[in-house]
Amino acid sequence: MQRFEAGTVIDGFELFEKLPAVGMASLWRATNPRYDFPLVLKIPFLDPGGDVSVILGFEAEELILKRLSGPHVPRFAAAGSLSRVPYIAMEFVSGTGLADIAGNAPLPVDEVARIGIEIATALAALHRQKVVHLDLKPENVILAERGAVLLDFGLARHAELPDLLGAESSVPMGTAAYISPEQMLGERSDPASDLFALGCILYQLATGEEPFGRPATFAGMKRRLYHAPRSPRDINDAIPRWLEAIILRCMEVDRSRRYVEAAHLLSDLRNPDQVVVARRKPQDKGVWAAIAKLFRKTDDRSLVGKPAFSRKPAGPSIVLAAVDLANGSDALAGEVLNETARVLASREDSWLACVTVLRTEIIGETRAADESGRPVYLKRLVALKDWAHPLHLPEDRISYHVLEAVSPADAILDYAEHNDVGHIVVGARASSAIRRHLGSVSTKVVAQALCSVSVVRLKAVEEQARPP
Repeated sequence: MQRFEAGTVIDGFELFEKLPAVGMASLWRATNPRYDFPLVLKIPFLDPGGDVSVILGFEAEELILKRLSGPHVPRFAAAGSLSRVPYIAMEFVSGTGLADIAGNAPLPVDEVARIGIEIATALAALHRQKVVHLDLKPENVILAERGAVLLDFGLARHAELPDLLGAESSVPMGTAAYISPEQMLGERSDPASDLFALGCILYQLATGEEPFGRPATFAGMKRRLYHAPRSPRDINDAIPRWLEAIILRCMEVDRSRRYVEAAHLLSDLRNPDQVVVARRKPQDKGVWAAIAKLFRKTDDRSLVGKPAFSRKPAGPSIVLAAVDLANGSDALAGEVLNETARVLASREDSWLACVTVLRTEIIGETRAADESGRPVYLKRLVALKDWAHPLHLPEDRISYHVLEAVSPADAILDYAEHNDVGHIVVGARASSAIRRHLGSVSTKVVAQALCSVSVVRLKAVEEQARPP
C-alpha cells in the first residue's frame, strides 16, 4: 500500500494535514491554487487481497459526487485515475459532526426536531437529484452554517447511472444500526430507505439508544423486519407523542405506511400540531400469542411491501461484453470489442457492462498481487477500461466489472441473471483437448444463458499462431 506524508503532491494537490480515516480510505487536507475553497483528498486503501467493494465504492462515489450540486453536499473538485493514484478531491466542510452531538443524547425535543429538519431538507435536495444515499448515519452528516451536509456516497445509487455495487452483489450493504428492511432484501433504489435511516437517527437523538443496536450478523440485522424497537416514550417519557409518531412512521417496515418523501417528513417536523397521533393498540403478550407469532409464516418481501410512490419503468436493456484479458488484449479481445460495437449500434437505448473474470483457485491461495505488489484486481480493472476505451461511450452508458470465480462461465451467467442482461457477447477460443473434455466457457454460456448470445470465434487466426 502506498504511503503518503505531509508535503506529498498528487496531481497538483499538496497534502498538509492527515485527518482520521473513514471506512476504507484515508483523508488529507490539501491545497491547490486552482481551487478557491478548502480541500480534502479521500484516498482509498487498495491493499492486495483487500475487499474489492472499496474500488467499486470509490468509482461509484466519483460518478455520483461530480453530478451533485447545492449546499447539502461537498463540492467536487477532481479525481485521480486508478492506473496511477486514485483519489477524490472535494470541498472540506467545516461544522459539527452529528456523531459528536449524538454522543450527548438524549437531546431536548426542540434540538431533535431542528436537526431532523436540517437532515430532511438535505435529503429532499438529494432525492430531487435522483440519488439515494443508502448509508445515512451520524458519521456521514456535518451540521454546517449552510445546513446539513451529507458525506460519503460510496454506497449511494444514482437512478441514471449503472449500479456498480448492486450489479456484482446482492449482499445487504449499509450500516447495521441504520440499514432499512428493503436494503436487507437487496433493494437499492428507494428514497424511503434514507427516511428509515433518518428515523433511526431521530430515535437515537431522542432516547440516547439505537433502535436496533449494532447487530453483527445477517440474522441479527434481519430482525428489524419482524421485531419493532421499543417505543421511544417507553425509554424517555419527555418525548412528545407527535415526535414519537414521526419517528415511528419513518421506521415503518411496510414502505406504503412510511413517509412517501422527505418533503412530507419536513412538513410534519415544522408543524407538529398537524401530526396525526394514532392511539397505540395494546399488544397481546400472552403465551399463546407469542407461540402463534413464532410459527406464523411471513414472506419477507410482502412484509416490506412496495414503495408508496410510482416506480420508474425498467431502464434500458443491458449488453454484457465478456472478454478474456488474462494474457492481455489479444486478437480475440479485439474482435469481441468489434462485435460489441455492432450490437450497441443496433441498441442505442442500451448500456454496456464490461466483464472480465479473475480465476480463483479451488485448492491453494489465489495470487492477490503481481510482481510489483500491485493488486491483481486493480490491474485487471485498468486493463478492462483500456480495452473498452475505443468505444467512447459516455460514463452513464458503461460500467466495468472484474468478477472473481473458479468458473468464468458460471460468473458470467450469474451476473447476467442477477442484472437481467438482455444480450451477451462472448469470445470462443479454438478447440483443444481440455476444452473438449471440460467444455468451453462460450459453450456453457450459450447453453444456459436466459438471453440472446453472440459468440465471436478466431479459430483460423489461433491455428496459424499456434507453434508446431
